[in-house]
Amino acid sequence: MKHRRVFLADSLLALALVAAAGPVSAQQAAPAGLMGDLLKDVTEVEEKLVSLAQAVPAEKYDWRPGEGVRSISEVVMHVAADNYFIPTMVGATAPAETGIKSGEYPSAVAFEQRKATKEQGIAELQRSFAFLKQALSAVPESKLGETAGGGMTHRAVWILAATHLHEHLGQFIAYARMNQVVPPWSR
Repeated sequence: MKHRRVFLADSLLALALVAAAGPVSAQQAAPAGLMGDLLKDVTEVEEKLVSLAQAVPAEKYDWRPGEGVRSISEVVMHVAADNYFIPTMVGATAPAETGIKSGEYPSAVAFEQRKATKEQGIAELQRSFAFLKQALSAVPESKLGETAGGGMTHRAVWILAATHLHEHLGQFIAYARMNQVVPPWSR
C-alpha cells in the first residue's frame, strides 16, 4: 500500500511539473511586449473568425443585411485582403498571388472582390492570418516608434490591424446571429 501511495505521489508530482513547464515554454516562444500582446490578440480573433466562418452554412455566404452592404463572403474576403495589405504599410510584401501592392489600396479592394466559395474564403482567411502573424512576429519593439506608410508609426499600423479585426469580428457575429448561427465559442 505504501508503494502505491509513493507511486501516486510521484505521478502527481510529474504531472504538476509538466503542466508548469508547458506555459513557460510557450511564453518564451512569443515576442515580448506590445508585439507579443498584439500577436496573442490577433491569434484569438483568428480562432473566432475562422470558427464562425466554418459555422455559417455555405448557402448563407451570399447573404447581406441590406443593399450596398457587404455579404458574409465579402466580409471574409475583406478581412483577408486587409490582413495582407496592412503589413505592407510597414514594409512586408504580400504574396504575389494576391496582387496586393504596398501603398495601393485599390489592389486590396480588387482582391476582396474576388468571388470565393465558403471553402475558398476560409482557406484565404487562414493564409492571410498566417501572413499577418508572420509579419507581426518579425517586428522588433525598437521599430514601433518609426514612421511607416501613410505617416503612421509602426505601432499605429499594428494597432490598426488588431482593431480592424475586432471591428469585423463584431460585424460577422451580428451577421451570424441574424442568420440563426450561434458563435461556436459562446455555445
